[in-house]
Amino acid sequence: MDGTLGSATAMMFEPFNDEPDKTGLAQMSYEELEKRVLAADSRGFQIGIHAIGPKANNWILNAYEKARETNGIRDSRHRSEHAQILIEEDIPRFAGLGVIASMQPTHCITDKRFAEKRIGTDRSRWAYAWKSLANSGAVLAFGTDYSVEPLNPMEGLYASVTRKDRKGEEGDGWFPMEKITMEKAVEYYTLGSAYSQFMEDRKGMLREGYLADITILSEDIFNIAEEMIMSVKADYTIADGKIVYERK
Repeated sequence: MDGTLGSATAMMFEPFNDEPDKTGLAQMSYEELEKRVLAADSRGFQIGIHAIGPKANNWILNAYEKARETNGIRDSRHRSEHAQILIEEDIPRFAGLGVIASMQPTHCITDKRFAEKRIGTDRSRWAYAWKSLANSGAVLAFGTDYSVEPLNPMEGLYASVTRKDRKGEEGDGWFPMEKITMEKAVEYYTLGSAYSQFMEDRKGMLREGYLADITILSEDIFNIAEEMIMSVKADYTIADGKIVYERK
């Protein structure tokens, strides 16, 4: 629906603080967006739309809501792909509309270097709002956004629980009220992502009858210091019950 925060093309309701002549770049009009969403939804498609800025997220939530009103309510599991910067009023709408917040935690620790310069503290408060979304009942699905961000999920897990830069820093992290536990971060990377694919009955947890896709790590990530998280390695990768990778 829009561009990115770094390029000042994410759709904002108000101008960027450091580029007051810009409010982002819409990829289409709202009318065209709604038309496309209604058409795809009426045919039973699951829809995922890139939305970084608060206005882009507001627009796609409005379009998804219109689809429910027009086509009827179903288990559509439409997504906001990124859901990076929101307005507070839109946070409970994710759960209310059954929209999945498909997010990539490393965006937080990459973008926090310049986010407040671009959009100020007030708007940054509702950026990468994992805890608020979860508390409102929304389903979160985590990923890496490779190749824009690093493929290594340990960086995303570190970002989820610390909201600190990769070198480490003093304090509680950037807007620490939005930090989540390691248990929840792993859940969103696994079961949350499986749910977003309509595959929560096949993968996303260790359970009899499920796909035996397992990673065995070099450390117990639930009981290590935060500064050690990014150095954790995969000792074994098991796919469909077979070892496909072994660290030497």
